[in-house]
Amino acid sequence: MKHILIPTNFSSSSWNAFEYAINLFKNEQCIFYMLHIDELRNSDIQGNSLMVMTSPKKISTKENLQLLFKQISNLPSNALHQFIALEEYGNFIDLVRKTVEEKKIDLIVMGTKGTLGIKSSIISSNTGNVITKIACNVLAVSENTIIKTPSKIAFPTDFNLFYTYSILNSITEILEISKAKLDVIHMTQSKPNFSNSQVINQAYLDDYLKELFTERHSFNHILGKNVRDSILKYIAENKIEMLTMVAKNLNLFQQVFFNNPVEKLSYHTSVPLLVMHE
Repeated sequence: MKHILIPTNFSSSSWNAFEYAINLFKNEQCIFYMLHIDELRNSDIQGNSLMVMTSPKKISTKENLQLLFKQISNLPSNALHQFIALEEYGNFIDLVRKTVEEKKIDLIVMGTKGTLGIKSSIISSNTGNVITKIACNVLAVSENTIIKTPSKIAFPTDFNLFYTYSILNSITEILEISKAKLDVIHMTQSKPNFSNSQVINQAYLDDYLKELFTERHSFNHILGKNVRDSILKYIAENKIEMLTMVAKNLNLFQQVFFNNPVEKLSYHTSVPLLVMHE
């Protein structure tokens, strides 16, 4: 059984992420934890005094969760899926990390607001912090992502990392669930000149994929002046429907998601992003 955490602020983006997740895992036995985290000042407890705040709230978290579960009840039923509401107050990252540990979460699904186009490309700070600060696989889903099972998944890599069991298992899981084809893509600014370790890592990944997904994977070496632009162009031209990357591959990750060291995490497409952690 998979344990999937979906932080929600009751927005359209978090609902779209939820719908995407239940469609993706429609044939898998899952527990979905719907987690709402609010600031401490909005809780009913003031400090350690246990005094109930008298100022009325327009709609309480409990009422919002009830409305959310009413929405869920209107979706086609699936006996494989179970839904649990969680309500917390405090620091977002600390509480997500605590929930991941306590509930043995396999995947966090985050909604991102907006088109994520060139003029609106910043992933919300919560999503960016979850991706970079919590050691759990994260699926970031844009508000405008179409609800469908991906048929083509791209995996950008520079072959500098050894592919551990956890990474290979994550790739295997998403390919088995989606039945998608995997495009392994290597972007370079000039003709690739691989080190011995890169050659070994590529061969190891190729052997693994040949054994399990013989007809459903390919390796592609693409030249381009800018790695991020090359990946986005590849996504558009090859009708890629999900992008997956290894969080530990910091060099490539920074080239794709950061223009400079102080820039916020950026992502310029509505294609879902699966970030894999070891």
